[in-house]
Amino acid sequence: MEDRVRGLLVERESGCCSFFNFTTTPGEDLIRLDSVVDQAHEAVLDALAVRTAPGGEQR
Repeated sequence: MEDRVRGLLVERESGCCSFFNFTTTPGEDLIRLDSVVDQAHEAVLDALAVRTAPGGEQR
């Protein structure tokens, strides 16, 4: 499953938005995906975090 996350999600998102750096960490029942950006793109990452958080703004 981790290979699938890296192949389907990480590679596609990195191709679209090269300023993202992703790290996957396998767990017992889940795969953790961390996203990091440089300071110039923090607003983009913050906006995505708001949209994906429970109760976040949906458009």
